[in-house]
Amino acid sequence: MALRKILTKGDEQLEKRSRKVEKFDARLHQLIDDMRETLENAGGVGLAAPQVGVLRRVVVLLDVNKDPEEMVELVNPEVIEKRDEERMIEGCLSVPGVYGYVTRPTWAKIRAQDRFGNFFEREGEGMVAQCFCHETEHLDGHIFTEKVEEYVDMEALQSGGEAEEAEAE
Repeated sequence: MALRKILTKGDEQLEKRSRKVEKFDARLHQLIDDMRETLENAGGVGLAAPQVGVLRRVVVLLDVNKDPEEMVELVNPEVIEKRDEERMIEGCLSVPGVYGYVTRPTWAKIRAQDRFGNFFEREGEGMVAQCFCHETEHLDGHIFTEKVEEYVDMEALQSGGEAEEAEAE
């Protein structure tokens, strides 16, 4: 496994649509393994292949609703069902230090393939549903800042400066 460089906003690779994975081979497995290690090292919740400069429909994410957290691998993922919506604070490894409110579903179901090409479906609530949507948007060349309704100063929020305002949302 190897750490891969995470591209940041402004890199044109992040604006391109990823291609469907057709070969489920050792090269794909290496990409997934590298993405897992890169995500763990970066301390993020999700990572899409375009963020490491590979235009393939591959995502790794942490299911934070599991105890212990579970790393999920998604090849050719598509969100097939969404329910309800909530305004949530979101960030992105490709836009370091920037956070904002985005309206996302509170529940989502995703259909994907595993690293061997087997199809499966998985449901997620809260942050996991948010992550399903955020990461699949990366695969279509979109970054969360396109959806931000209001930017947030996380330092002020964490120190309590904007806590009352955030609770009122």
